[in-house]
This record gives sequence, structure tokens and C-alpha cells, in this order.
Amino acid sequence: MSNLITTRDRIVVPAWAWSMDNSIAPDGSIAHNILRNKAVRDQYLLGMAGGADGTHEAADVVMQTIDGVDTNELWRQFQASVQLQNAERQPLIDFLTFTVSQPFEGVPTGTSDATFERASERGLPRSYRAEGKFEWLGYDFAWRDMAFRYTWEFLVDASAAQIQSENNMALQADRNTIFQEIMWTLFNNVNRATEISQRPYTVYTFYNGADGAVPPPYKTNVFTNTHNHYLSSGAATITSGDLDEIIDHMAHHGYTNANGANIVIMVNKQEGDVVRQYRSIANGGTALFDFIPARNTPSFLLPITLRTPSGGTAELPAPTLRGMTVIGSYGEATVVQEDYIPAGYVVGFATGGPDNTGNPIGFREHGNPQMRGLRLVKGRRDDYPLQDAIYQRGFGTGIRRRGAGVVMKIGVGAYTIPSQYATQPL
Repeated sequence: MSNLITTRDRIVVPAWAWSMDNSIAPDGSIAHNILRNKAVRDQYLLGMAGGADGTHEAADVVMQTIDGVDTNELWRQFQASVQLQNAERQPLIDFLTFTVSQPFEGVPTGTSDATFERASERGLPRSYRAEGKFEWLGYDFAWRDMAFRYTWEFLVDASAAQIQSENNMALQADRNTIFQEIMWTLFNNVNRATEISQRPYTVYTFYNGADGAVPPPYKTNVFTNTHNHYLSSGAATITSGDLDEIIDHMAHHGYTNANGANIVIMVNKQEGDVVRQYRSIANGGTALFDFIPARNTPSFLLPITLRTPSGGTAELPAPTLRGMTVIGSYGEATVVQEDYIPAGYVVGFATGGPDNTGNPIGFREHGNPQMRGLRLVKGRRDDYPLQDAIYQRGFGTGIRRRGAGVVMKIGVGAYTIPSQYATQPL
């Protein structure tokens, strides 16, 4: 019995120390191996690795962690955490994206030219039909996965907390992967090609002035094929005019508060510290509007009469936007400070709320509902899934509202993609 390892009320039998075969007793009779009895194995053996023929047996399974937690219960907990992860995406991703399940779609654009006509006593009114103006937009797609594989030697000594930390690592890796892809999509100003059902499609950026696209007219606003939503400020420091330009670029396409869109401007702390100081001409500054601090801002003196889009005084903005830090508002825009935005860049976008059809980025998932979201898949062993657990997600991205976002580089020269998001994640 020197090869047996006792742990609590069970025994660990290394693979090299035992066989499922019967043996010959000293008196020449057959000695029956009690390990062939499943009830005995379940009662006394914590784990064994590999049979004599290399085939996994039920007895190979470590059923409890060292602190007595059933590993099947851990598997159920991990599945529950995956479901929760799918229900709650990061706030920024929720506000930027709308979930789509098709590889490409026609997004309605432009405005109608339909009008009423003067009625006549005997005449019939003219019949109109929708012009069917759409932008046909594609979304790429790829599967991504990672796996955790546990040996029985690890599970013998591991606590439930150690194994749970591996699950938490996988959940964080999933969040990071999605976030990096969304941010790359946001800052990238070069259209990319993808293959959908063996046919080539283009995945578009915001209007980039390079692909020949002419945005549809909006009211009296008409555009050329050089219209560009990737801008450069032309100066080393952000100014209030830069924010005005970002807001105007979206308003020209109909993305305004009056039309039901929430305008969000995101800055790094470096730019946020400057934006906080903006004052209108009426209050001794040079800006078109006054910056209005959020309610959590430390006390400081504000002008009695603030210049706002609606005129007069204004209520201080809420300090957070679904978990994102709001430092205040400028004009129609809520200003969010987020250090995932690189210093020297400003992002403006229109949003209708979490996972709203008006959001600028399409987040594509599989057409089969069973294959959507983060999936925790059993590995090679159905009877013991935790030993070989695979985390898997398939998704893709693409801009679906080309006029609903603006990215500006603070500096001279043409727009360049920030180094942090210059390469599409694997």
C-alpha cells in the first residue's frame, strides 16, 4: 500500500501503481481486484490517472477539490457565470453596438421626398412608395476559443477558489477580446474585406473620404465623396471648437438630441482636464457653450447664467452613464472620461442606448441562436467536463451607421490610428 496516497476519507492511486486486472494470490488462486467494482471506486478513490491500456475510466476522475467542493458543482457554477456574462456586456460596448445575426444587411439611409398634394374634388391622390435607399454593410466573423485542462495531480491539491480563478480568467479574457475588437473597429479608418458564403464583401468604417462613398443628403446638407469622419485638430491641445466640429459632423446626418440620439464624447484624462475649463464668450471664455460639471465634481464657482443649447441655467449631469464616468456636458454632448481612449484622441458617437438599433457598430453573432454568446463546451470527456473545458465565442464587427461616429486626433497632420488599436486582435 506504499503507493497509495490518503486524502481525508479517500485514496489516490497513481496510474503506475495499479491495474484493473485480477492477479494470482500466493496460494495460486485468483485474486479479484476490488477496483473493478464501481461502488468501491466511488466510495474510496479520489482519483486515478490512466488505466493499464491508456483508456480513461470513471475511476480516473477527481470528484472533489481538496476543500471538499464537488467538481460537478463547480461546472454548474461556471455555466451560470457564462450565462451572466452573456447577459451583461461592458457598458461602453453596449452603447456602441447593436447585435446582428446576418453577415450583411441593408441599413435605411436618407430622407423621404414624399409630400402631400392639394386635393381635388374628383381626382385621386398620387400613390407613393418607399424609395428603398439602403447602405449595404457587411460584418466579418471568426471563432475564438481558449481551454483549461486539469490533470488529476493538480485537482488533488487544488482548492475550489483556485479552480474558480481559472474560470474568472476566461471570463476576463472574453471581455478583453470583445473590447479590443470594438475599439479597433472604432479607431480603424480603412475598410476591410471579408468573405461571406465564399463571396467577397466590404466591412466599412465611418465615412473615411477614401472609398468614394457619398453620404445621403439630410435636410439641406449635401455631401461629396471626400466626406470624412476621421479628423485632425491641427493643434497640439484640444479646443472647444474641436468638440463643436465633432458634434456638427454627426448633426449633419441627423444624429441630434432632437431626433432621439444621445451624443457622447469620450476623452482621456489629458483632454478631460482641458475640457473642464471651457467657458462661453458670455462668461469670459471663447467657447460656444459652457462646460457643465457632473454632480460628483468637487465644488467650484459656476457662472450664474450658463450658455447651453436650450439657453439659461442647466441641471448638472449625472455622475455616471451605466458605469462610465461622466465629467460633465458640453452643448448637446455628455462628456465621458475613459482612459481606454488614448491620450491625444477624442471619440464622439450617437447612441440610442444599450444594444439599440441606432448604435454605430454592428456586433455580429452566429445565425444559429444555440451558437451565440460565450459558450462553455465539454471537452473529450462527457462524464467529467471540468477536466477539459473549452471556452468559445464567435463574433465579428463592422460599422453600421457610418455617420454616427467621429474620431479626432489632437495634433497636426492627417489622422493616424493610435498605436494601441492599430492592429486587429487575433
